[in-house]
This record gives sequence, C-alpha cells and structure tokens, in this order.
Amino acid sequence: MYLTCPQCHSSHVTKNGFNRLKKQLYKCQDCGRQFVLHPAKGPVSQETRELIDRLLLEKISLAGIARAVKVSEAWLQNYVNEKYKKVPRQVALKKTPHPTE
Repeated sequence: MYLTCPQCHSSHVTKNGFNRLKKQLYKCQDCGRQFVLHPAKGPVSQETRELIDRLLLEKISLAGIARAVKVSEAWLQNYVNEKYKKVPRQVALKKTPHPTE
C-alpha cells in the first residue's frame, strides 16, 4: 500500500504504534505529522465554525458549545485561542465632552 502524508504529501511514512482505539498510527519522516489512515472524524466544517462563533457571542460555556455541536473541548479551546489572537489589542476610545463643561 502506498501511503502519503496528509500534510506535506511525502511518501516517507513509517508505522508509529497504535492509538487508544487500536488504530495503526503513521508518522511522516519529513514533517513529523502523525496520522491514521481512516480517521473517525474529519475536519470541522465552515458551517459548524460559524455556529460556534454565534454561540460564543451568546456567552454559552465552552463545555456546552462542545456538546451542542459535537466537537471536543480541546479542539474548541484551540479554536477560541486562535480567534482571540486575531482580535486587535488596542481599544479606540472617543473623548466625549463632560456635561458640566
């Protein structure tokens, strides 16, 4: 069987043990990515990401959002951290005249 890395598409792939579900793990010798051939879950869709964004604005807990959209809490925390990094740190304030001035 001809294996290629899903990240860099290299063919320098070796077996690297088993995961907790007893699936064979493979490791790319070029980029270091570890993967399974047929993962049980795929990438999170754009629609799900948009739903998560709307739920975050509603101040629902991360655990509640993870249960509702069926993603892991670890994935959700990483997603929120990446979103947070993109938010500008500087806040623009407008000075309004004081009523007694």
